[in-house]
Amino acid sequence: MSKSARVLYWFRTDLRLHDSPALQAALDLKPAALFPVWCWDPNYVYKHRVGINRFRFLLESMTDLSSNITSTQSKSQLLVVRGEPTELLPELWKRWNITHLVIEKDPSAYGRRRDRLILEAAKKSKVEVVAVQGHHLFDPEEVTKRNKGKPTMAMSTLQKIVADMGAVPKPIDAPKDLPLPKLKDSKAKNLKDTLKELAKSLDGLPHYTGKGREGPASVDLNSTELGGQRDKKVTCYDTVTGEASDLFSVPTLESLGMDRSKIRETIKGGETLALERLAKICKDAEYIATFAKPKTSPGQSAEDPSTTLMSPYLKFGCLSVRKFWWDAEEAKKKYKGGSATGPPENLNGQLLFRDMYACAEHAIGDAFQVIRGNSACRYIDWYCPTAYDKDGQVILPRPPGDAVSEARLSAYKLGQTGFPWIDALMRQLRLEGWMHHLGRHSVAAFLTRGQCWISWERGAEIFDEYLIDWDPCSNPGNWMWLSCSAFFTQYFRLYGLITFGQKYDKTGALIRKYCPELKNFPDKYIYDPFNAPKDVQQKAGCIIGKDYPFPMLDEKETKSENMQRMKICYQANLHGADKEVMNGTAEAMLRKKHGFKEPKEFDWANRPGAKIPDWAKAPEGEEHTTEGAPSGGKKGGANVKKEEEHDSDDDVLGQEDEHKEERGTKRKGATAAKSETGKNKKKK
Repeated sequence: MSKSARVLYWFRTDLRLHDSPALQAALDLKPAALFPVWCWDPNYVYKHRVGINRFRFLLESMTDLSSNITSTQSKSQLLVVRGEPTELLPELWKRWNITHLVIEKDPSAYGRRRDRLILEAAKKSKVEVVAVQGHHLFDPEEVTKRNKGKPTMAMSTLQKIVADMGAVPKPIDAPKDLPLPKLKDSKAKNLKDTLKELAKSLDGLPHYTGKGREGPASVDLNSTELGGQRDKKVTCYDTVTGEASDLFSVPTLESLGMDRSKIRETIKGGETLALERLAKICKDAEYIATFAKPKTSPGQSAEDPSTTLMSPYLKFGCLSVRKFWWDAEEAKKKYKGGSATGPPENLNGQLLFRDMYACAEHAIGDAFQVIRGNSACRYIDWYCPTAYDKDGQVILPRPPGDAVSEARLSAYKLGQTGFPWIDALMRQLRLEGWMHHLGRHSVAAFLTRGQCWISWERGAEIFDEYLIDWDPCSNPGNWMWLSCSAFFTQYFRLYGLITFGQKYDKTGALIRKYCPELKNFPDKYIYDPFNAPKDVQQKAGCIIGKDYPFPMLDEKETKSENMQRMKICYQANLHGADKEVMNGTAEAMLRKKHGFKEPKEFDWANRPGAKIPDWAKAPEGEEHTTEGAPSGGKKGGANVKKEEEHDSDDDVLGQEDEHKEERGTKRKGATAAKSETGKNKKKK
């Protein structure tokens, strides 16, 4: 390639310099100029559910990438441009005389839609597009072709396919130099001069003021009105042109209309931290070799995790998945102990699961995110389903479902269910943007088939918003798995709301951290304070029903009802693309068969939570997070029984049918709330 190549390198899912196949492809063109660009896409800002923590992590990762670019080439940095990429990039190609656009393949449904438009625009502009796989171990497009267009619904299916695709490619080093992002007539002597010239080249650029081309223009999924965390005006598009230092800078949370004080900055972003964390983990050969994800503890916080906490860095491409794979392989070679763990529970298996979901999503497309139209997803008549208009378009905001389910959904999102294990996990998620995978199992099963019978789509939306490591393939995939809608069928395997957390930490450290109103309860009652005698509650300084909510439902009763429902739904064997689902008759058919209609009444009046600390409460504007959630005052209750004890399953949900955790022994665990007097139903 001659020096005539002028490359715009568009960073998207690959915020790193090390082991970037796409970046190497750009350098192989031996370009006369290379423009490292991030396009601040309004579709991501407005049309994707993104909470403060994920935006923060992204901004930190962009800042770190820009710094690393400058360290490699002193006259360059990450060039952040703002606008609809299908409109803005063609303008940059023209003004910067671009000959090649180089990208890492984005295999998500939105990425594919966007990139089809980009390819059309590039063809019109006579810009050659080079797209290279680098976000997964194996190319989802190629795997799907080899699977004859079908989704990969099991790990064994993926393993069989990739066995014929060769080994995972070895990682490559970060470049030692980068071409300058210079205009053809550039006279720049330093980075400041370069930015000035580039800024001047954008004079007259149309000012972008839209909210993305996807969905209704008026809809902002991240606004507090729709349950999001944006309560101020977005101003990041006000600097489409202007001073060079502002024009190409990384936006701030404030410019995204978000308040940093609402969250805890526990997990920091960036390639530098990702590589440091990986190196530290891989020094412990025994940990790497014997790692078994289902046996790590969900009772530890992100500050001291029992797992690697690498998923956020993989999500944004701050860490190469190939480097993770091979560094783990090298670490295992140093292990001199007994037998090592294997897939799917070891680290390599976890990376393969990520590929499995990506390949399944690639085969199904947009419908993978929802139930309707999703041929892989079993249809279950959940409460609070996604609503569609007569043309089959999603209705936003979602019309409210029954008041009880909406109230339960709101309490669940806020971490005020009255079950400390669930509440601690949900508060951790909202504050820090992370939750251990077994914690995710607990809260997902609770919301869906276990207790609440609420659509997994609603849980996926909450994770969409709060998780730093949210992935467009793994998130819906995991929710389908855990609700037994796809991938996993053993719906009778559940998590005790009291006993499961006790299995890992009898002291309830996670609860004491995220539900501090309960911190003075003895270990015996930390998972079920509603069973504590009144004098124990008084000594702990927390009266259940006053300072911390009563349980919002009866664990045993709802579990029993839901298992009956699941049996009927499985017998019906309907899936999202079946005609009964598409024409809207499936719900009534199933409810007639199993006989359950709407849940029992929800009582907000006895759930004040007076001692829930301010940091654990929803910020102003987010107090009621779902349409239809009542503001309080209804009489009646959730039929919580007094001091009834029963056996509760305490099963760890496996990740493959051939890989199941042993069923936990049944343990006695009360699931019903105490009466307001705190006295036991059974005399002592």
